[in-house]
Amino acid sequence: MLEKIDQAVLDLLDEVRHRTLNRMQASYDIDLKSSYKDLVTTVDKENDQYISTRLHEIDPGSRVVSEEGFGDEVATLTGHVWIVDPIDGTMNFVMQHANFYIMIALYVDGKPTLGYIMDVIDGTVYHGGKKRGVFENNRRLTSPANNGLKDSLVALNSAMILNNAHNLREVAHQSRGLRMYGAAGMELVYVLTGQLGAYLSYLHPWDLAAGRVLAEAMGLVVKAIDAPSIDVLSSNLVLIATKQAADDVLALVN
Repeated sequence: MLEKIDQAVLDLLDEVRHRTLNRMQASYDIDLKSSYKDLVTTVDKENDQYISTRLHEIDPGSRVVSEEGFGDEVATLTGHVWIVDPIDGTMNFVMQHANFYIMIALYVDGKPTLGYIMDVIDGTVYHGGKKRGVFENNRRLTSPANNGLKDSLVALNSAMILNNAHNLREVAHQSRGLRMYGAAGMELVYVLTGQLGAYLSYLHPWDLAAGRVLAEAMGLVVKAIDAPSIDVLSSNLVLIATKQAADDVLALVN
């Protein structure tokens, strides 16, 4: 059953990618959410509605948590629950027409089961889960080297760096270098592929769900900093890292 669902979601992502690229070339509306730095477009909303509808068709009886609200009201993770980010990195989508992603995850009775992170511009999909491994398109990925902080680039939340929240400036100082990309999907992929040793940010359910599935499947650390454990239906300050980099970061954050 999951194999059939998995292929259907990969096909859906390819379809939504082409829809998104076509819409990017046309006019679309841009609205503000919480501030002028927090944008939502008609493309976000259209993708959200379309993906939510198609997931209900692909996996009847499932429920959908989606960023723009076209999914279901979900209070528990019983059964099949999909978590959707229709455009991750909306600011990049609007300002750069690059570096934005679509992310989908399936949790079954609360267990991270399938994850998908698509680079919309080049079409690369990072996908898989604990039972099947993690793939970059059709190529199986191996776990990245277990580098520590001093041997790793790190990605950190820009607002937290500016305010030195949780002592993150010291984390950046002790790393090999700091990077900020403006899209959780991009930063998660870079940890999966060893281009980053750690990523720490305040993440909403749709920012984290897919990356958590893939990172845990590769033996990486996924840990809430501001709570005893991760609640995938809530927002948390989360660290995704190699085991050694995680130890180094956790020794510094407060």
